[in-house]
Formats: sequence, structure tokens, C-alpha cells
Amino acid sequence: MRPAELSALLRRVRRGALAPAAAARLIREAPFEALEFATLDHQRGLRAGFPEVVFGQGKTPDEVAAIATRLYAKSGLVLVTRADEAAQAALIRALPRARVHPRARAVVVRRARAPRGAGSVLVVCAGTADLPVAEEALVTARTLGSRARLVADVGVAGLHRLLAHRRSLRGARVVVVVAGLEGALPSVVGGLVDRPVVAVPTSVGYGAHFKGLAPLLAMLNSCAAGVTVVNVDNGFGAGYAAHLINTAARKR
Repeated sequence: MRPAELSALLRRVRRGALAPAAAARLIREAPFEALEFATLDHQRGLRAGFPEVVFGQGKTPDEVAAIATRLYAKSGLVLVTRADEAAQAALIRALPRARVHPRARAVVVRRARAPRGAGSVLVVCAGTADLPVAEEALVTARTLGSRARLVADVGVAGLHRLLAHRRSLRGARVVVVVAGLEGALPSVVGGLVDRPVVAVPTSVGYGAHFKGLAPLLAMLNSCAAGVTVVNVDNGFGAGYAAHLINTAARKR
């Protein structure tokens, strides 16, 4: 149950269309659901504002499809991340409404039309090789309900490319910056904007890059104020954090 669903339920009680006891039963009913291989949190949306997200990696295609199907039945909205091609195919078979984002390895299933979105999240990507992580952040922010757009391939090797997007940078409420190799781009962006910057190191780089450790440490040591860092390749975590920052003001 999501906050909007709870509000609708309480309005039905106020109108007399639903008995208080029946409403209480619906609220109590199945806060979680135990499957053989997973325990699903059906009240995540009520507590956190968005239903439980399915991490597809490490699960079989059948497990991913079963989990997503049960979550969708309860909430009408499911986001699956790190879904490989087999899991994507299983989701399409189980849930024909599923929309696959191949490069992001994400799948979104909605019962209703997507909301227009609030605020503005800008995802800035250093290089084309970083796009899978950047698009994961983009899909996540949009699915949660933020307006979001992508600026790709504007790394520090050609700063004039980034500066061409100064208006977009300053117009966003929060900027997600995705970069591999030396991981310098978040510091550059942090020095240009008065907005929160969520930095995402990627595992794209040569040997001394240590599969993302080098840019992770570079971003953690940024001298630009307002830069916060998520884990290596964690586009989902960055998109989720950016959405929360983007929408926090209107929830007060």
C-alpha cells in the first residue's frame, strides 16, 4: 500500500463507503508475504513512499518473475534492477505491461499511466561507456516520480562539452554525476552549481583504476562542497537519493 492508496482508503471511510473495521483489516492485511525464496515487504510503499524494488542479480528468472508478479498485484508498480536478458524475458511473459530498459538492465511495470513528475534531476555522464550506470539512475529517478534527463559524454577530457550545458546544470534541483577512469567530473560539476551533487563511480577503466576503487576514492576526497558519493556502479542508489532530495521540499 502506498500513501496515495491509504489516503483514498481513508476518504472512503469518511464518505461512509467503507466500514472502519474493513479499512483496518485492509491496512493490517499481509504486511509481508513469505515465498519459498523471498519475504516480500508489501508495506514498503507506505513507509518509504515507493514499493519494494527487486534486485534481479543473483536470482533465477523464475524467481524474479514470481517476486515482481506478487509485488505488482499489491501495488501496481514494480521496478526491477540488474535484470539480465533471461530475467527480462521472464518478466515480459509474466507481466505483459513490462517495459524493458536494456542498457540500464531495468524493467518497470505500471498499472496506471506514469505521473508527470516533479522537480528536476539531471544525470550527467562522463563517457559513453558509463551509460549503463547513468541510465539506471535515470530510469530509477523517473520511475519514482521525478522529472529527469540525461547529458551524456561530457567528461573532463573536453570541458567545453560540459560547459555547453550550464543552463541545465543550474536549473536542476539535484545533479547525478556518473564517471569512471579518474573520477574527476563530480568535483568539476560541484564547483559549477549550487545544487546537491550525487557522485557515482563506475567500474570502467584501465588496470590502476582497480574496477572502480580509484574513482570512488577520488570522489570521496572531492574538495567541492555538496558532493556525496554512492558505491561503485550504484546507479539505482544515486537515482533513488536524487529523487528523495528532489521531492523533499514539497513534502514539508
